[in-house]
Amino acid sequence: MRQRIVIVGLLAALLGSTAVMSPGIAADKNYSKPGEWQYYAGTSRGDKYSPLEQINAQNVKDLKIVWRQKAAPTEALMGNPAPMAGNFQMTPLMVGGLLYMRSETGPVVALDPTTGKVVWVDTKAEGVGRSRGVSYWTDGKDERIFALDGSDLVALNAKTGARYDTFGDKGRVDLKVYADPRPNSPVGNYSWSSFPVIVGDVVILSGVPAIDRKKVPAGVTPALDAPGDIRGYDARTGKIVWTFHVIPRKGEFGYETWENGSADMNGGVGPWSWFTADQELGYVYIGTQASTNDFYGGHRPGDNLFANSVLCLDAKTGKRIWHRQLIHHDIWDFDNPTAPILTDITVEGKKRKALVQLTKQSFAYVLDRLTGEPVWPFEEKPVPAGDVPGEYYAKTQPIPTKPAAFELQILTPDDLIDFTPELKAAALEVMKNYKAVPVFTPASTQHEIAMTPGTTGGSDWHGGAFDPETGMLYISATRNPVRTMMIKPSNPNSIFAYDRKGEGSLLNTNLELPYQDRDPSKAVGDDFLSRLPLTKPPYGSIVAIDLNKGDITWRVPNGDGPRNHPALKYLKLPPLGTPNRASPMLTKTLLFLGEGQRGPSGPPRVPVWGGGKKFRAFDKKDGKVIWEIDLPGGTSGAPMTYMANGKQYIVVAVGWEDMAAEVVALALP
Repeated sequence: MRQRIVIVGLLAALLGSTAVMSPGIAADKNYSKPGEWQYYAGTSRGDKYSPLEQINAQNVKDLKIVWRQKAAPTEALMGNPAPMAGNFQMTPLMVGGLLYMRSETGPVVALDPTTGKVVWVDTKAEGVGRSRGVSYWTDGKDERIFALDGSDLVALNAKTGARYDTFGDKGRVDLKVYADPRPNSPVGNYSWSSFPVIVGDVVILSGVPAIDRKKVPAGVTPALDAPGDIRGYDARTGKIVWTFHVIPRKGEFGYETWENGSADMNGGVGPWSWFTADQELGYVYIGTQASTNDFYGGHRPGDNLFANSVLCLDAKTGKRIWHRQLIHHDIWDFDNPTAPILTDITVEGKKRKALVQLTKQSFAYVLDRLTGEPVWPFEEKPVPAGDVPGEYYAKTQPIPTKPAAFELQILTPDDLIDFTPELKAAALEVMKNYKAVPVFTPASTQHEIAMTPGTTGGSDWHGGAFDPETGMLYISATRNPVRTMMIKPSNPNSIFAYDRKGEGSLLNTNLELPYQDRDPSKAVGDDFLSRLPLTKPPYGSIVAIDLNKGDITWRVPNGDGPRNHPALKYLKLPPLGTPNRASPMLTKTLLFLGEGQRGPSGPPRVPVWGGGKKFRAFDKKDGKVIWEIDLPGGTSGAPMTYMANGKQYIVVAVGWEDMAAEVVALALP
């Protein structure tokens, strides 16, 4: 009888280890092979979804840490000192039995997915710069890993780590070299926190180029910044295939949206985050950022295409298929912070190939990914002008009718913290110093405004996750309003007429705590431990949206937040939510999410009590916590999952203020 039970148990485990996909997903080129994680988000579509189900609601309680690896493995140091603490935002790939990541010190490494031990290292790496991921490509015979190494694009043999001498210039493509640079903005340095995206045989990337002013020809006025143009390279040779100008050149579509010829002098606009792609359509989708100066745009009058837009490009040619601008003339630092998520949904009985762009301003803009038309109508609503001399103010902004905003967009007295009368009174007193304004209200020269949401969101680079089986979208949201205003630059040589006053979180600064509850060693900038958020919770939350209906279905706090703060710990409050940049991951059975990192190089404008070491599994139907574990640090990268030797693993990068960053793997016994 015992033997029969063991056999049945083994059979159940083997069946549970199979990645069961619906027929439509299994045939879709955008998805990883069963059991693998071939793309940064598991799919080329950006879902952060895996159909694996060996780890489920019944056995997740048995999940344990099975290996740990340094974010800067000893083999990748190459004589350099090991970093003491870092904000390691890497998500590895798992393809063909190897785990690939760009180490914290730069070189790409391949790890054994069952032990975390180093298999190979890119020994030719310069070891500079950081990026959140690497990319995998195969033509069925050759397999390559593409990564950024300083200002270079490199291609590595996936099995050995060797560079291809036939790729670019002896294995590297210098990204500082543009096919058609503007004379007034030659590039002297190139960086990007994201990574290439590959569609077919084209490697597509952008970045943050900086002008080398010494190379500007005599008699030519340097531009304010270099444009972050999007480029496609041949995956085999490294030769440039096409360039898309994110700031139109004279004679190109959109040039007239930069009035007074200002397109010629401005830069930026290139995507801050990574890209997604529909491999079957051959399209790449890009969310762009603002142009030069986040809060002041008097030098760039007009709506400024293609800033703050979603772009759809043909991956083979770079031709623009469509665009949709989500903010006209951004002066709020509301870059599109994360890649568009491609979704197949059914709206009013009609199947739609759609995408959703999550934003700092807390809108989820849902578009048809074939045409760029809104799935639910947008309304161009009037917005107020400001008082900054010389500034250009857009008269309207596009507001989606569905889904509703997933975070606060203006502070009212009813939104202020009110656990006790004293806390509410202190919050009201603090708010006398600021003017509460609705979203898309410009900063003023006369007074500080309470900017809601803040410049960390809403949603930030961590974004959301989409379940293609159910049509549910899960967003990791932050409630962190900031205070800001416009002032004359303190630097008399500034090239801008105005700049923002240093912004900071809106905190309840009038609290007086008992002496024994004060801990000055925990002070970080303005965020002393004795200070609480000005608003009600949740300060960090998970928001679930049914994208077939466009409706928010539930919201739950993610983490305890400041419930144990000296001013609150006696009240025995429920979880209040932890503000941070924590990224969700979905499997067929569960939603996984950490609390985010805390550390000296961690996210800015996050309170000292932000972040946490908990990593949790949630029920996808209602957000109920099913399981949690303490990790060595807070999650700094997006989690991923895969199968190796019949076992499902979950891997995530972690870090904390007192530890070097690591990659941690969890699995069942």
